[in-house]
Amino acid sequence: MTNEIHYSVFTKPWKTIDLARLGAFVNGLGFDGIELPVRPGYQVEPEAVANLPEAARTLGEFGVSIYSIAGPTDEATIAACAEAGVPVIRVMAPVDYGEPYLAAEARYRRAYDALIPLLDKYGVQLGVQNHNGRFVANAVGLKRLVEGYDPRHIGIVWDAAHEALNGMDVDLALDAAWSHLCMVNLKNAYWRRTSGPEAELATWQVYWTTGPQGRASWPRVAGELQVRGYAGVVCLTAEYSDEGAVDRLIAQDIAFAKGLFA
Repeated sequence: MTNEIHYSVFTKPWKTIDLARLGAFVNGLGFDGIELPVRPGYQVEPEAVANLPEAARTLGEFGVSIYSIAGPTDEATIAACAEAGVPVIRVMAPVDYGEPYLAAEARYRRAYDALIPLLDKYGVQLGVQNHNGRFVANAVGLKRLVEGYDPRHIGIVWDAAHEALNGMDVDLALDAAWSHLCMVNLKNAYWRRTSGPEAELATWQVYWTTGPQGRASWPRVAGELQVRGYAGVVCLTAEYSDEGAVDRLIAQDIAFAKGLFA
């Protein structure tokens, strides 16, 4: 039995094209849907989130669903997601400079507690994603943060690249995230040394690359998801340090990902 995977792409790189062109482009790449940024300067801006249902209808004419948005969590946005049939609002959990980690956890739980009535009322899920650096950075951190909540309300968006940069092995990460897993992000990266070997102290930066080239093993991710019977959205986030090659690289990556889940 094959578990059904729905392929999504984060459309952040294509903020300047209209929704009809975006739908045709995404469909032509072979994606089933998108994650749409609801941010200033994008096709749907926060102040005009009431336009989200119309955006969903336009994209739907090209066979493209909106599986998630990256945007605010106010009632207007949650209500618009419900009307548009968007199931997930993706967020992250940054830790402020000078803020103790456990204090940040407590702050987020207070915010989630306040959101539960709205998420329940509208049937929309908050998906919290791990991110390397000063964030809740890995699957264990996410599980600790959300484990007290019903996964219908608050789930985990597990990002394979950020886990590889600041986390642990794929099978252990998915063990931790599984109970609340609502979406999987596929991108890839590695730590690139920016100082020479003669430097007094080494310096590093993240280099965003294609699926086969980074620290995250997409074949292992696909294998672990299949073993666990995952059926749901796999979102390719189209993030590359070579921003000028994004159209070419995302076409390569969706073909690579589909081959792994075939």
